[in-house]
Amino acid sequence: MTEKIDWKQEILDLEKFNKKQENLLKNGAKSLTESWLIVALYIRWKKLQSIREQPSPNCSSNFQEWNKKVEDTDICQS
Repeated sequence: MTEKIDWKQEILDLEKFNKKQENLLKNGAKSLTESWLIVALYIRWKKLQSIREQPSPNCSSNFQEWNKKVEDTDICQS
């Protein structure tokens, strides 16, 4: 079972913040702009914890590649 991490409390314990940032971390965002600030604080916490996201795999392709795969499988033959 994984333990839920309270990142907001951890970052409050690690750093000093102004009253607005501290209020956001304790009470949450009430507007879109405040939610952006919360995300920025979350990214800051991840950097402090040395947490790195795995890059997304490149799932791009083009129509020619797809069409060739369809022609190679040719499941619609009569």
